[in-house]
Amino acid sequence: MNEDAGPIFRQVAAEIENAIVDGSLAEEAQAPSSNELAAFHRINPATAAKGLNELVADGVLYKRRGVGMFVATGAREQLLKRRRSEFADQYVRPLMAEARKLGIPARELAAMIDEWEGR
Repeated sequence: MNEDAGPIFRQVAAEIENAIVDGSLAEEAQAPSSNELAAFHRINPATAAKGLNELVADGVLYKRRGVGMFVATGAREQLLKRRRSEFADQYVRPLMAEARKLGIPARELAAMIDEWEGR
């Protein structure tokens, strides 16, 4: 885990989210247990459980009593929607604001992006 990346439980949650988004953890698949995550990352099981429970609260995972936690149906799309919105807030809006300051119209900005994409 990376000390600079925020609380460890949040890093655990982000790791599971990334696995769902990239498809390596499919919907309805069983998520790693808090004990498995704790052993792998050498962290307290309660910390790992806190990360998993955050995902349960968000509706990304659900619990099957006595069996474990599973990826909810629609979790990937939910995460993609949230991440796209966060991407727009973090990158696109500031980009557009700076382009406006510089007098760059949207079409010219789109052409710049297309040019960079071709590199």
